[in-house]
Amino acid sequence: MPKNIYIYLIVICSLAAMQFSCSGKNEPASPLETFKTYVKALKQKDITTMKMLLTAESLQMLEREAKAQGVTVDDVVKKETLFTENQKTIEFRNEKIDGQKATIEVKNQFGTWETVPFAFEDGQWKIDKKGYLDRFSSDIEEQNQNELDKTINQGKQP
Repeated sequence: MPKNIYIYLIVICSLAAMQFSCSGKNEPASPLETFKTYVKALKQKDITTMKMLLTAESLQMLEREAKAQGVTVDDVVKKETLFTENQKTIEFRNEKIDGQKATIEVKNQFGTWETVPFAFEDGQWKIDKKGYLDRFSSDIEEQNQNELDKTINQGKQP
């Protein structure tokens, strides 16, 4: 009889250990892991996964773009702008997380570094293409303003 008690005790302890090891919270993928998954999906032409890794605002922006062009959202997503599916390697550096926002620098097909923004949404990191385009527009606006200021400061007519 004592032998049976030991067996039951071992089984119960084993089950308890398995329960505790499986009950821990899963950490969400980091922005870098999200980015790597996105790159893999792009190379495999897995549009569904690509869309799942974009923020809600990014998807809304792509829906408006698709409607304006008379194409599907999938068609717009296929036209990746951060990098091309033909790039053999995609280099990245400087993952920075600041609360609910994050960035990673990515080398584009022209060899220059671009900052890709991420947002923590629905418990996971997602690529914020809308934020990327907003920043790009803001940079162009700032550059134009600087050129205008320079022209004005030189006493020329714009």
